[in-house]
Amino acid sequence: MNVVALIGRVSRPAQERELRSGDRLVAYQLTIPRDGERAETVPVVWFRAPASAVELAVDEEVVVVGRVRQRFFQSGGGLQSRTEVVADVVVPRRQAKRAREALERAARQLDESQWAERITPRRRS
Repeated sequence: MNVVALIGRVSRPAQERELRSGDRLVAYQLTIPRDGERAETVPVVWFRAPASAVELAVDEEVVVVGRVRQRFFQSGGGLQSRTEVVADVVVPRRQAKRAREALERAARQLDESQWAERITPRRRS
């Protein structure tokens, strides 16, 4: 199971790109605070994002629910990789009800009743 939930601040302006496939992509950098430690920066991409996705302002706090992926690509004559979060949803935290619903959906995906059988060893007869 690959489920990620982040709460952080947009740390640079959203970048909108159109891919060769014609799909639209919006990319963000989020800064995630950590108690007593340095903040972490996490790249987030959102495919087929609504037009309003590019309107998120720098320093706006958002909730992101999605999955982690590592992609590989050729650049500068060599193979490179990038690890990023692929968002299913990005919600401004000020929209408390929508943000809470996004986090609740992620929590339901992790509900023990859905994943416990996957990690419990099966007994041999």
